[in-house]
Amino acid sequence: MNRTHLVLLMSVVGLTGCARRAANPSTAGAATHAPAPAASDRSNAARPAPDDTEQALAALNAAPIYFPLDSSILPPEATEELSRIAQALRQRSQAKVTVAGHTCELGTTEYNVALGQRRAASVRAYLVNLGVEPQRISVISYGEERPADVNAPEKNRRAEFSFRLAEQARAGEL
Repeated sequence: MNRTHLVLLMSVVGLTGCARRAANPSTAGAATHAPAPAASDRSNAARPAPDDTEQALAALNAAPIYFPLDSSILPPEATEELSRIAQALRQRSQAKVTVAGHTCELGTTEYNVALGQRRAASVRAYLVNLGVEPQRISVISYGEERPADVNAPEKNRRAEFSFRLAEQARAGEL
């Protein structure tokens, strides 16, 4: 079996496995079975079509990870979500993720940027320990600058995920 066939097989298996999981009701309809590419399309198997790109990214939705006040230690309830994210990333070798660390408004700007960075870094380290290649995970800190809810500080103490495919990163799409 040559490399192209292996990549095609892995892509179909990955997309098929995701179609059965409906963790996010808003994207449950997005992950459907994709038809096998025609023989003429097999040479482009490593480069997903626009619809395949949307399906691959839809399967990578993730809930934010919430942290306690003044902490960058992952809470125990985050491990299940991070395990799911790591598995999805391992199944999609072209996918990359940016982890954004956020804080509430308590503390100085400098402190909050550093805390947001530590939160994002702890999520990254956990994903790396679960087998995701470190070069596929970038981190950024917004500190207190992008609150999720100004009336609920506990919702601002979080790490959020944004996913993209390698082709999009090279083309500057995301």
